Amino acid sequence: MRCIIPGSRGGIPQKTKASVTRRIRRPIAPRNRYFRQEAKRFVDPHGLDKLQFDHVRQAVAAHCACSLGKDLARRITPATRRDTIVRWFDQVRQMETAMDTVGAVPLGGVHDLAPELQAARQPAGLDAAALHRVSETLNATGNVTRWVASLAEDADLLRHIARDAGDFSAVGMQIDGVIDERGAIRDDASPRLRDIRRTIEHLRAEVGEVFARILRQPHMQKILQFPNATQRGDRTVLPLKTEYRGHLKGIVHQASDSGSTLFIEPAEAVQVNNAIVRQRDEERKEIIRILTELSLLVHRNEAGITATLRAVGVLDLIAAKVRFLKSRNGVCPDISEDRVLLLNQARHPVLLDLARADESRQRTVVPIDVRLGDDFDLLVITGPNTGGKTVTLKTIGLLVLMAQSGVPIPCGRGSRVPIYRQVHVDIGDEQSIEQSLSTFSSHLSNILTTLSRINPYSLVLLDELGSGTDPDEGAAIGRAVIDEMLRVGCAGVLTTHLSALKSIGIMHDRVDNASVEFDVESLRPTYLLRIGEPGNSNAITIAQRLGMPRRMVKNARKYLSKRGQAINKVIASTLDSRRQAERARLEAHQALLDAEQQRIHFEHEQRRLESERDAQQQWFDWVNDLGPGDEVYVKKFERNARVVRLRLQNQTALISAGAVDMEVPLKELDKPVKNNE
Repeated sequence: MRCIIPGSRGGIPQKTKASVTRRIRRPIAPRNRYFRQEAKRFVDPHGLDKLQFDHVRQAVAAHCACSLGKDLARRITPATRRDTIVRWFDQVRQMETAMDTVGAVPLGGVHDLAPELQAARQPAGLDAAALHRVSETLNATGNVTRWVASLAEDADLLRHIARDAGDFSAVGMQIDGVIDERGAIRDDASPRLRDIRRTIEHLRAEVGEVFARILRQPHMQKILQFPNATQRGDRTVLPLKTEYRGHLKGIVHQASDSGSTLFIEPAEAVQVNNAIVRQRDEERKEIIRILTELSLLVHRNEAGITATLRAVGVLDLIAAKVRFLKSRNGVCPDISEDRVLLLNQARHPVLLDLARADESRQRTVVPIDVRLGDDFDLLVITGPNTGGKTVTLKTIGLLVLMAQSGVPIPCGRGSRVPIYRQVHVDIGDEQSIEQSLSTFSSHLSNILTTLSRINPYSLVLLDELGSGTDPDEGAAIGRAVIDEMLRVGCAGVLTTHLSALKSIGIMHDRVDNASVEFDVESLRPTYLLRIGEPGNSNAITIAQRLGMPRRMVKNARKYLSKRGQAINKVIASTLDSRRQAERARLEAHQALLDAEQQRIHFEHEQRRLESERDAQQQWFDWVNDLGPGDEVYVKKFERNARVVRLRLQNQTALISAGAVDMEVPLKELDKPVKNNE
């Protein structure tokens, strides 16, 4: 994007302000290709609120360096196209590498210029303060474009973002030549303004002499309210006491609020004051002309400035994602081409931030391992109402939203997220006052609405399935809901405290059980997710630990349903084998991750060695071409010198550094450094 300067080659013809303002352009906004609207119905706003997605938006915005990036971060939206999401994460990876090698994106001094660009279209144009803001931003964006130019060739996605960006430092310099760092018009902004201000200074000196002469008169101390001249508008006046009206010839310009003082322009100062007023008027006209020209210059470059600021905002957002990733030990997950969700050591972002903000209580966030879509499609988490099940549900949902929005997730390496076209959420107390529905009715109504919308590419998150009614009927309804989800073929995670739903994980191949571990000693959940192990309510055990008499405990166990006891026996008989299988699966997965990490390390080392070998060969070729008189850089002395003689058999060279000749090893020599002192 070229910068348009009046009179420069490629510029547009001069036009009047009125003709230019007819071309109204859109304010700065993100392009649709970056913030796609294809995910408009990906998840409803209610679901976003339940999963606290706005917390993530605000957290990313907090890591942005300028308002442009913050605005984009607050409007992050999940996408459903795999190539889009993969590109977003590749941008984050390239930015992370760039920040480690080149440094952070230089965004100091960047402002959102949408109001200024809008004002530049109007006949009134921009004032000096607004133009100073424009200049500061354009100079800063020049730093950004130079930063992009310094990136390695493999940072192609970052370069692509900045392809429409231009260096508008020339416009910034032109504005700086008119407006100083305080936002004031410089005296030398134009030859005419310089002459006008010099004339004003001469006239002010002349006025000063007139008033000094008047104030030296003996009777002035008596008739003046205070013995100094003051200003009223562009005129210098004297504060005359009201009772001495007529003792000083001149023009009364104003009276004080109390009426005790008259501000009079002495007759002998009127002519000089009139001259100053005329010059001040000429000064204002010249300033308006200068500001109008600069406003027109900004307007002519509006398209390029808008594209540049858009690119700067996107780069700021990507850099903020990198900071978000590092601050929470996150990763850019792999985007599955199949339907497999794999979250290793997943942590809830909101809980992480709460733990960081409350260090005094030494909170810890227990990571969980979650998988879905490989050996089963539905995960039923059972157990008591201790909070761990809902946290797991929210963690899964929020991390999926983050991943499909291109935001790094707080997980371990090897995590994978598929592309869901819809995420349906029903979490918490959903009683509707407006519709006079009970908690159960409202909960069931939401579930039925969800079931009418799901497809094989949906993720369904249902909390406390079958709750709020008779346990037997609630379990029956829960079974029917799960059957319908299996028929459609969607992915889902469901929580319940109904023991009757445990058997589903045994009866259906595509359903598995899970539980949030509960410590019966401390009577608290450990928040560890155990896949393959259905949870127990532990109610009788808890009651026993709380002091229930042994006879009551015995009677309570006797009243447990026969069917429930049979299910528990079947589960207990397979529990050891399931634990061993799950442990073996985790160990195999960890071995794969370690092997992949070693492969990446090996490839990195191979590239490094090849690069060092190429550099060494280039150095050998350069040394072989050296001869007497050639300039070289001596590392040991950190300065350039001249070759006197080479002794290749001894691997040394005799060099001349000023008035001193010395022998140094060849390995100390390198190509000369320019401008070396």
